[in-house]
Amino acid sequence: MTNSSMMMVLVVVVVILLFKGVQLIPKRWQSMIELIYDHLHSVVKDNLGSEGLRYLPLIVSLFFFIVFLNVLGLFPYVFTPTVHIVVTLGLSFSIIIGVTLAGFWGFKWDFFSVFMPSGAPLGLAPLLVLIETVSYVSRAISLGVRLAANLSAGHLLFAILAGFGFNMLVASGLAGALPLFIMVFITLLEVAVAVIQAYVFCLLATIYLADTIVLH
Repeated sequence: MTNSSMMMVLVVVVVILLFKGVQLIPKRWQSMIELIYDHLHSVVKDNLGSEGLRYLPLIVSLFFFIVFLNVLGLFPYVFTPTVHIVVTLGLSFSIIIGVTLAGFWGFKWDFFSVFMPSGAPLGLAPLLVLIETVSYVSRAISLGVRLAANLSAGHLLFAILAGFGFNMLVASGLAGALPLFIMVFITLLEVAVAVIQAYVFCLLATIYLADTIVLH
């Protein structure tokens, strides 16, 4: 049991507790969740069509899972798994491997056509297949690196400004409190980044899932 796995289990428990119960007349929290669900429903339907709505539970679960991992990591002394590239690459490679297996399940050997653009000359086939294969694998790498890099940069900036603000407060008294007020806005920015990066991750995952429905 590692810190990452413990934090992931904790997030799953927190999400289950927060989403427990459904009221006919929603309160503010339930209304916000319904708005997010409706937006993700539109995203999946616009990118995958009605047939792709079977992936909606996966996208919704993935979004809230990453959001809570990111946001809880902003609290002091809380381990943030999503700043570690091993964890994010594990998530991204799991998605790409799942897309590949689902593609083979649905299209059998025709799935290999994604590595060869339609209408391309046969003489360029070896080069094009190599390029498309590298591009296909790079999806998983870019998906995981983007999430880890953005969160790591945000946490590093947060730590630097927090240390600077504390030193200013100790050295200058109340006159040095301005950096601490700036930290409030930096905190809001970090919360926004945490939500946006989770949304981008899920949006790209939705786009990649299109290969399991329609061959390009």
